[in-house]
Amino acid sequence: MKLSELYKNHKRTFSFEFFPPKTPEGEEKLFETVRELSLLGPSFVSVTYGAMGTTRRNTLRIVSRIKNEIGLEAAAHLTCLGHTREEIASILEELRAEGIENIVALRGDPPKGEMEFKPAPGGFRYASELVAFIRQGGHKTYFSLAVAGYPEGHIECKDKQKDLDHLKHKVDQGADVVITQLFFNNLDFFNFKDRAFKAGIKIPIVPGIMPVTHGPQIQRFASMCGAAIPAPMREAIARFGEDQKSIEAYGIDYATRQCEDLLARGVPGLHFYTLNKSNAALQIYKNLGLNQRK
Repeated sequence: MKLSELYKNHKRTFSFEFFPPKTPEGEEKLFETVRELSLLGPSFVSVTYGAMGTTRRNTLRIVSRIKNEIGLEAAAHLTCLGHTREEIASILEELRAEGIENIVALRGDPPKGEMEFKPAPGGFRYASELVAFIRQGGHKTYFSLAVAGYPEGHIECKDKQKDLDHLKHKVDQGADVVITQLFFNNLDFFNFKDRAFKAGIKIPIVPGIMPVTHGPQIQRFASMCGAAIPAPMREAIARFGEDQKSIEAYGIDYATRQCEDLLARGVPGLHFYTLNKSNAALQIYKNLGLNQRK
């Protein structure tokens, strides 16, 4: 089912994001996680795309297996980085041949060590161009498209109004849903949502949730995407140090309370960044009573 239909026909959606592992062992572990989380009845799952398209084949294979073998609706991430228009067109054909109807259309991050995004010759500089290309080509109505939103502003664009203008342009090109970058302060999300609505963005805006399961890791992710870590969370990370069990319990409790507030205030769904692990999502679902959905 297309994302546009999922968000239209369901009061709330719940989804999980995975990344393609680098080894066969990692991929086998990933599918153990996918099967565990499939028991929760997610609305869909998504699979990310490596820098410079390095996991293109893995993304396509994993998305296809998830949809066609496990039976979950799946969305493939697709980035502009490192691809010409012709290559993007070829990828779209491959996705369609595998029955994949949903795409998360992104610009992509510069490769490690590079500070500036550089499009491939004949490629796209912005996600809005990728969205427009899909909508104006032979697949204009076949794919449902999600795009990224940044509650605290894109790390490369400190002007929040300009960043919102960029999002509005992506939406105007044909996006069906916005999935946000991770955040830890719900006020940032709701302020962003209100500003987006006033700017004329009327499609669903879905909060992206990343439970804290490892202190240094979450600090690195937050730094990369420009998400602020609240003082109590910073203090907990420092206090628990290498006590993995305690920091994970703290992260699950924090994310549970965050999700409770978001759901109580009517968000259209929750999108969990799983890091290919199931325990945190399983526990949060249990805490929220969502494990009783199936």
